[in-house]
Amino acid sequence: MKKVLLVGNWKMNPQSFEEAKELFLEIKRGIKDTKKVEVAIAPPFVFLYLLKNLAGSSVSLVSQDSFWEKKGAFTGEISPLMLKKLKVKYVILGHSERRIYLGENDQMIGKKINAVLEAGLKAILCVGEKSKEDPEKIVKEQIKNALSFVEKKVLLPSNLILAYEPVWAIGTGNFCPPQNAREMLFYIKKILINFLGSDWEKTKILYGGSVDSLNAQSYLKVGFNGLLIGGTSLKPKAFLEIINSI
Repeated sequence: MKKVLLVGNWKMNPQSFEEAKELFLEIKRGIKDTKKVEVAIAPPFVFLYLLKNLAGSSVSLVSQDSFWEKKGAFTGEISPLMLKKLKVKYVILGHSERRIYLGENDQMIGKKINAVLEAGLKAILCVGEKSKEDPEKIVKEQIKNALSFVEKKVLLPSNLILAYEPVWAIGTGNFCPPQNAREMLFYIKKILINFLGSDWEKTKILYGGSVDSLNAQSYLKVGFNGLLIGGTSLKPKAFLEIINSI
């Protein structure tokens, strides 16, 4: 049975290493069992180096982004090889906030996925529609366009995680009803079957978008392999309630 993957995306929080360390350790100390769940934390870049020695075996480190080149004159960017040396396991790519605020497109995201996989890391590809957009059309385009840039398709199934995050639900408190999310889960599976063939089941599919301790179990019950959690991951008690309920 696949372990449930719970990813806490801290985004641009907290504001100091002292706060990050305290939050990280409180979460780590509160995890009761790692047999059925894998907990992964995505802190801001500046805290990765400081937290790598605290992670241990109970918490995996996640990067909130990565660049598509190994090195070079790319001011402000971080390469996947740098992240690997920081003991990062997963990289979040294509998050809607980066698409909206920084103008990232499927080509840029696809190149990043390719670089991350070739560096030996696992890619978490975020997909999802804005309000009033056709979810099936948008999600299909985002997945197929991004994955078309992966040169070594053999790396895809087991090193790819898909996170369905309807943009209208992120940070709004207006979460997607679990049954609606379930329909998208089935649709994403169909896309993966067409793209990856019989190995598609090696790819985990997460749900994200206003996940909290009240609705988290509902998404797991309808078939998602885990959750991508934003604001609630900054609240140790609520985050641990989700972790320890599995």
